[in-house]
Amino acid sequence: MRKTPGKNPPRRAPARPDSARALLAFQRLMHGALVRPLAPGDRMQSRWTDGRPMAEVVAEFIKPNDRLTSFDRLEIYNRMYWFRIIDSFYDDNPGLRAALGDRKFNRLALAYLAKHPSRSFTLRNLCVQLEAFIRREPRWTAPHTALALDLARFEWAQTVAFDEAAQPVLTAAEVGRADPARLRLDLQPYVTLLALRHPVDTYMLAVKKRDSLRSEASNATASARPAGRTRKVPRPRRERIWVAVHRVDNRLYYKRLEAPAFRILTALRAGRPLARAVAAAGRGVTPAQVQDWFALWMQLGWICRRK
Repeated sequence: MRKTPGKNPPRRAPARPDSARALLAFQRLMHGALVRPLAPGDRMQSRWTDGRPMAEVVAEFIKPNDRLTSFDRLEIYNRMYWFRIIDSFYDDNPGLRAALGDRKFNRLALAYLAKHPSRSFTLRNLCVQLEAFIRREPRWTAPHTALALDLARFEWAQTVAFDEAAQPVLTAAEVGRADPARLRLDLQPYVTLLALRHPVDTYMLAVKKRDSLRSEASNATASARPAGRTRKVPRPRRERIWVAVHRVDNRLYYKRLEAPAFRILTALRAGRPLARAVAAAGRGVTPAQVQDWFALWMQLGWICRRK
């Protein structure tokens, strides 16, 4: 990800932004002020990075008007920026929010965004480091850190599946003509393979169903019976599963895999020749099973040529 202009903003605004260098300094200062984390109560911080009153710093580059001070005017945009970032974090992680509860999830969001603010031109990349953050700082998700890690990986995989690139698919005829001892295949970039410790796929379906019912209840007519408290979805028990998160016709899907099938796909993605990848399935797997798996993967468009 590219570095954000204004990561280390200047202490003061230039007297006159009459050169490219001065204009850049002004932009970095403005950006640094806009993206500074909010203070308790969702207010703009009262002090600048050097300890000066924020009102004094803001007055150097924003004029007041007849209703708002310079501080008030900048605070509107500072709050709007962070509310949008936090909303995006919420939107990207509904399962994690359901598992942790609103209070704990909000604390996780603020802690993560303080360490990993948006440094990309797109909010798509906002949660790219969430799994690593939870591993480094498990206190934000304890005592459900193992489940939180599975959910963070699963929900990021959905982001990847939604908009990652697609490569031209291989046909069965192309695969059949090649030497399996030398042929190296690959999986579509939008396909993510996950070995998980919880059945988060069924858990996510339950969360989506709960949220859908809640949305329908909130849109009911005034004469309808009022909805009660939001029903919590029970956290899933531990269960080893293997899942592929992917898309078909621009719609997201997740498919459970048998362990041997998962090992074949993992070996293909690692660059092993087709014959060695099939051998990675292990004992007890029949040629008919492998044939059925490959027929499905080809039909779904998962298999592509390795660059």
